This record gives sequence, C-alpha cells and structure tokens, in this order.
Amino acid sequence: MRIFSRYVFGQSGSALILVLLSLTGVVWISLALRELNVVTSSGQSALTLVKMTTLGLPSFIAVITPFALLITTIHTLNRLNGDSEIIVLTASGATAWTIVKPLAALAAVVMIGITFVNHIAAPWSYRELREIILQVRTDLLTQVIQPGRFSSPERGLTFHIRERTLDGTLHGLVMHDARKDNEVQSYLADKGVLVEDNGGAYLFMMDGHILRRNGGLSEPTQIIAFDKYAVDLDSFERRVQEGATQLRPRERYFGELVEGMSEAPEEDAEKGKRAKDDNPGKMRAELHERFSSALYPLAFVLMAVAMVGQAQSTRQNRHARIGLCFLAGVGLRLGGLAVNNVVSLHAGAVPFLYLIPLAAIVVSMVLIVRGTRQSRGAARLDTIVDATIALGERLRQRFGRRAQPAGARS
Repeated sequence: MRIFSRYVFGQSGSALILVLLSLTGVVWISLALRELNVVTSSGQSALTLVKMTTLGLPSFIAVITPFALLITTIHTLNRLNGDSEIIVLTASGATAWTIVKPLAALAAVVMIGITFVNHIAAPWSYRELREIILQVRTDLLTQVIQPGRFSSPERGLTFHIRERTLDGTLHGLVMHDARKDNEVQSYLADKGVLVEDNGGAYLFMMDGHILRRNGGLSEPTQIIAFDKYAVDLDSFERRVQEGATQLRPRERYFGELVEGMSEAPEEDAEKGKRAKDDNPGKMRAELHERFSSALYPLAFVLMAVAMVGQAQSTRQNRHARIGLCFLAGVGLRLGGLAVNNVVSLHAGAVPFLYLIPLAAIVVSMVLIVRGTRQSRGAARLDTIVDATIALGERLRQRFGRRAQPAGARS
C-alpha cells in the first residue's frame, strides 16, 4: 500500500497548495481593498500598500489553512469514490486506515506550519506592520498635507498649513478635530514640528491657541493659549489601538505572552487604554488559541474520512455527505472562536478550547472504526456467499458427471 499512500499524499498535497493559494489570493485582495486609502488619501506608494497587505496575511493563513485542508480532503475522497478506487480498495481487503495514513501525514505537515505561523511568523509580521503604520502616521503631515489646501486624512479631522519650509517646519498650522460630537477642538499655531520619540510620533505646536467646546453647541467655547503643545499622532488612526509602544497580545511571542499572563493589569487612569492591552485574559486567550488551532487540521481530515471516505453507491448520497461534512467543519471552527472569547473572561473555559477539536477527533475515529467493522462484515458475508456458490458449482459438476452416463444407458 505504499504506492497508494504516496499517490494519495501527492494528489492531496498538490490540491492543498492550489486551494490555499486561491484562498490566500482572495484574502489578499480583500486586505488590499481595505487598505487602499493608504495610497489614495495618505500619499503612500503602492509598495507600502503591498507590504501592509502582505504582512497582514500570516494570521489569516493560520485560519484558512485548516479549511483549505478540509476542502482538499473532501475533493480527494470524492474523486477516489467517483473513480471507484475506494470500492476496489475495500474489496481487496484494505480498511479506511489505509486512506487515513497519507491524509494524516499531510495534516501533520499543516499542523507544523500553523504552529510556526502562530508562534513566530504572525507576531513578527504584526510588529513589522506596526512599524509601517507608525511611519505612515509620521509621514501624514509631511506628504499628504499640502500648503494652501485643506486635507482630511480621517473623517472629522482637517489639516491646513500656510507653508512648509525645507527643514520640515510647518507654518500657519490649523488642525480641526471633530471626531467626537461632544468634544470639538481646533488648534491654531504659528509653527509646528514633527518629532519621533520612543516609537511614537508627535506634533509639537508653538505659539498658538486651542478652541475647545465640550457638551454641544449650547456650551461656551474655551480658548486656551499655549507656547508649546504636543499632540500624539497615534490618536489620528482609529484602526490602530492607542499606545504604539505597547505590544498587543497577537504581537507577542510565547515567552512574552506567558509573562503577560502573570502580570496584573494596569489600573492607572492615565493608562486606561494601555490597561486593556495588558489584560491577562486576552494574553491567556491568545496563547491557548495558538495551541488549540493547530489541532483542527487533524480533526478536519478525520471528519472527512469518517463522513466521505466510505464507499458510496449513489452520487446523491455522496453529495449530501460532502455538504454535511463541510458545514460540520465550519461549525466546529466557529465554536472554537466563540469559546476563545469566553476564555479571555473566564480562565475555567480554557479546557473547552482543546475539548472541541479533540472531541471531533475521537468521534471521527469511532465512526471510522465502526465503518471499518461494517466493511469487514460485508466482506466476510461476500466471502461466505462466494464460497457457497463455489461449493454448489462443484457439487453440481460432480453429480452432473455421474448422472450423465446413466442417462446415456437409458
């Protein structure tokens, strides 16, 4: 059966690569369309767009790869069934485990790849993406804001400068921030300078005023004069959480997640946003999700073999099993993602993250064993029937030869 195992492994492996590339391409296009404003409104090059979308792929690959393996396994088993190869294999005395071995080997390769992405590739890509986003925010005023023009890099946020000198100093700066209805602020400054410090980007304004209105139109406007005032540019991008220097759970490696789980969350009012990122519950959920997600490839393969890997006599029955298998895989993964949200709130839910894929593995193996016993029983029955027919044929031939001379005499 080694030839058959290599045949199944090669066929399913090539199909997996094709399906994975197709799904990755769809995800990449969706990311590119979502980040298209980086080129259109932020004045960045197409290369920056490609870098940002590509660096965002690893985390999605870890999610779509098990589904790609599920689709591949179903396709391979359906083709083997359609060509009657499974029927021939069963008739020759082989069991479903003959098909499980090469598919399980492919699942093991996928599990190793997902583990590498979860623990190494994804955190590295998110850190690189954070640096690029920081650079985009730093270049916000130097590239997008043109002298004499009103620019709105974000809804409710408007910039205007009179001129920009060769050293990068901004003159005649006006910034209107109306992103919050109950807090509208307008900054007017004679000069402004961009400064990078500790991984963050800041706009230092000099010799100006702040017009601030809180509560609504009925409230009076406050006028605050300043000699120097700094604005954190991290707050100008709502899609990126505040606290650029603080690593989020998905940006941390294994050791950093373990360390974050053991630390108490910050409760300082000045670090309210940062405390949310330091939540040990999110660290715990991220860590266990990385380990539990690597079990789904094996679960999906065994589910496909248990539901589609048996010899089917009718095409309609085969298609119904294929649809049920795919829906079961989607429901299984959605259940794992739902439990992951619960784990961030309650540590007692951690075992359920592993119980979902492990239960699918155990149930699938039981179904495979039961199907194998039924196949063996059917094979034994066929053997008995064949032996009975052969015995009857021998008896007929033997007694027929003896009866022939007696008939000739008469």
